[in-house]
Amino acid sequence: MKNTVSLAALAAPLTLAAGSVWADDLAASWDLLAAISVEEIVTDTTYEVRKIFPAAVENGIDQFDITGFIVPLTDGPDITDFILVSDMGFCPFCGSPEHGTSLQVTMADPLTGFEEGSRITLRGALQAVTDPETWQTTVMTNARAL
Repeated sequence: MKNTVSLAALAAPLTLAAGSVWADDLAASWDLLAAISVEEIVTDTTYEVRKIFPAAVENGIDQFDITGFIVPLTDGPDITDFILVSDMGFCPFCGSPEHGTSLQVTMADPLTGFEEGSRITLRGALQAVTDPETWQTTVMTNARAL
């Protein structure tokens, strides 16, 4: 079973909490995602992306709260899949490594009436992406707007 952690527990060294606690500081969610270490290793014959996850993330988090800004992946009035960024100044599609941390989100139910750049707070399941051929580190699934 995946761990359920509170953001307050993440502030203590490698502490996992049983149960869910509302976070006073949702910026800690972005700090946790930014703490994932990524190293690209290229040789003449191989390519690998090594990821080191904080202990709280490596097995996933059933209830993860985060606030950010919507960057839709498709056009239309109903949004189910999008990228969440901590600051609209970060460009997740520009190809620059300085674009900042982003999170791919899949909603449990479509969002209606939200536009690119809308600020939103979500709760969903955070999953580590361990595929050694992608820089993507996490995804949020079954998300709901709070």
